[in-house]
Amino acid sequence: MAPQSEFTLRGVAVGILITLIFTAANIFFGLKAGITFATSIPAAVISMAILRKFQHVTIQENNIVQTVASAAGTLSAIIFVLPGLVMIGWWQDFPFWMTFGICLTGGVLGVMYTIPLRRALVTDSDLPYPEGVACAEVLKVGTVANRSSDSGSDQAVSRAGLRALIIGSISSATFAVIEATKLFAASISHYFSVGVRSVTGFDFSLSLALFAVGHLVGLWVGLAMLVGALVGWGWAVPHYSALLETTDNSVIELAQAVWSEKVRFLGAGAIGVAAVWALIKLVRPVISGLQDAWHSTRLRRVRHTKTLPRTEFDIPISIVGLVVVVTMIPIIWLLIHFIHTSGLHAHVIPLVAGTAFFILLITILVAAVCGYMAGLIGSSNSPLSGIGILVVIVVSLLLMLGLGHLYPGDEVRALVAYALFATSIIFAGATIANDNLQDLKTGQLVRATPWKQQVALVIGVAAGAVIIPPVLDLLGEAYSFLGAPDADPVRALPAPQAGLISALAQGVIESNIDWYLLGVGAMIGIMAVLIDELLAHTSTRAKLPPLGVGLGIYLPTSTTLMVVSGALIGTVFNYHARKKFAPQADIIKQLGVLLASGLIVGESLMGVVLAAGIAFSGSDAPLALVDDSVSTLSLWLGGIAFLLLLTTLYRWIMRSGLQIAELNKYDTGA
Repeated sequence: MAPQSEFTLRGVAVGILITLIFTAANIFFGLKAGITFATSIPAAVISMAILRKFQHVTIQENNIVQTVASAAGTLSAIIFVLPGLVMIGWWQDFPFWMTFGICLTGGVLGVMYTIPLRRALVTDSDLPYPEGVACAEVLKVGTVANRSSDSGSDQAVSRAGLRALIIGSISSATFAVIEATKLFAASISHYFSVGVRSVTGFDFSLSLALFAVGHLVGLWVGLAMLVGALVGWGWAVPHYSALLETTDNSVIELAQAVWSEKVRFLGAGAIGVAAVWALIKLVRPVISGLQDAWHSTRLRRVRHTKTLPRTEFDIPISIVGLVVVVTMIPIIWLLIHFIHTSGLHAHVIPLVAGTAFFILLITILVAAVCGYMAGLIGSSNSPLSGIGILVVIVVSLLLMLGLGHLYPGDEVRALVAYALFATSIIFAGATIANDNLQDLKTGQLVRATPWKQQVALVIGVAAGAVIIPPVLDLLGEAYSFLGAPDADPVRALPAPQAGLISALAQGVIESNIDWYLLGVGAMIGIMAVLIDELLAHTSTRAKLPPLGVGLGIYLPTSTTLMVVSGALIGTVFNYHARKKFAPQADIIKQLGVLLASGLIVGESLMGVVLAAGIAFSGSDAPLALVDDSVSTLSLWLGGIAFLLLLTTLYRWIMRSGLQIAELNKYDTGA
């Protein structure tokens, strides 16, 4: 049999073309809203739509396309750090070669460091990888539906699965468009006073994609996020708002300010403890993964690939090491160049040596943590900015202790800029690690060849590194960033994460950061770890993932509460199917996963279209048909429509599963 096509020129070309759209949209969307969306699933859908017109297209080739596109789209999360250099007034624009170098070198390190993690975190792990699994289901359904050789119930399942995917996509895309017209409210929020001086509130984002993420991640992650949200908004926001002096801010402004300036640091501390604990638990499997990687290389060399299956071949670990060493050369050049242009050249040797070693070491740890987080909660909801916070604090603290006394007054700004620059390289690796293991999970499920997918990841990084600088430069010139010198506060892009991280760098180096908040958050994280371990050593199946608790504190309730809702309702749906329709439960559950995948696909694709419309029109709401005078009516319409749509979709999934089961029973009987 002729080998199946997998890594092809047309696949790479299609992936790069999709990258142009998704990376630009993700940069603008992230700077404006503070979030980015995963591009794997929409890239897979577009790939299947384009490549189906060609002959000899395989599921593995479509997987290569989404791998290239998703790697570049994920790299756009560099916007969580890099605009800080403009905000502090150090850069006036984004120099192409410097920005390109940061994205490329950090991204390549992220790819290389995830290769030995594949066996530990993907092959031998029970992490859910919600978006990776959803993307694999999309690829499988799209492939099987195009074949005519399958029979009976197999074709029925494939057709029903494709319908679930398409209906879910159309439903969420349509709902997103109606929200953009403001006929439906995009969220249900309520902020109120508690007692005399305390405030709190909640915000339910009416996002079908977030609901679907909750359905995919399951009950225990959802409950852990709920615990975090209750800690953040049930205790922390009321507590810290009561400590403030009287202000003229409204309730909502006060609540959001307290959460942004106080409570998010608690979440960062909890995430830090969860990350460290995840690393401790990963030491043994990671070492095992490295040993397996060396074993794989020896088998390839000695037995000429006859022992290991194709689906277990990674890039040889010797080549991984060589690429890491070669990548460090331009990193060192970038550091030297930045130092000589920042007035820090008197200490160039210790700065370059220390920073290069730190980047080499810390990126390994960050890659493992980000990969684990993506496997637990999904790339879209992984708290990358929390990792950025921890890294910039460590970098800034080291610089402050080592050189802070040598650069007083205005000169200290050079150390702040250098801290942000070094953090950007590490963060580029974090963003890629956050996505790569999702892609490799998809590859495992569709029987892709790991080394080919890993090469595609590097190509995706290179494509993204070329696109990001001009897009950032264009948006910076057109809008600027909130907090930057001479920025128009009405028109400027908020870039909330970059603002927070640059403020942290300044706070640490200038010795005015509130370590107390990070310490309280760390104590919350320790408590979550202890409870989770206690539950693990009992006979119950209950869990309290510490990272989920940290996420619930750190992320806004507009994200957290809808993910929690999806987890709870999805669990009830699957339980009902298992108890009432036990023989058909697996089919119903599979269709539920495909429906959730479709909901993510539709809203993600429409997010790209709407982001492009906002960017080109210059209007915050180019599709708006009504103004805020009908907000109450929009609130009721949006909430009722959201509930009715979900109820209808779940009932349809249940009926479809029962019909397939009946057909299967008939075929078996015949």
